[in-house]
Amino acid sequence: MKLSEHFDLSEFINSPTATAQNISEQFNPPAEVITNLTNLCNNLLEPLRAKISEKLGKDTPIRITSGYRCPRLNKAVGGVPNSQHQTGEAVDTHVDGMSIEDWYQFVKSCGVKFDQCIQEFDSWAHISYTTVNRGECWRYVRGLSPKKEA
Repeated sequence: MKLSEHFDLSEFINSPTATAQNISEQFNPPAEVITNLTNLCNNLLEPLRAKISEKLGKDTPIRITSGYRCPRLNKAVGGVPNSQHQTGEAVDTHVDGMSIEDWYQFVKSCGVKFDQCIQEFDSWAHISYTTVNRGECWRYVRGLSPKKEA
């Protein structure tokens, strides 16, 4: 199911953990989650893809490492209880050929509205979109308390 021009629902529900642990509800998200994922794609990911492609001078996909997580999957992977992944409002991302730090800084500064942009453990950038976007930026480093950034 296409959520937007460049993003498909399968990218957001894919989970080796859900498959291994037989968390079947992961693969059939509720309608409200699909609506939120569609909004996330059209209002955040598509504009980010256009801007990063323009900056790099070539069509540049955004890779999704974790999208929607049903509550059982969120718990299984150690997600926080109020994770926006559970509502389809958040996605963990990276861009091939770009460091996580560079991607995080790009998202922060490119002018596309977001709710949160979190550089997590120098492994991915968590970005979210809601109906009320706070523009919060955070950095998580293993062993240290999360740090809010400007």
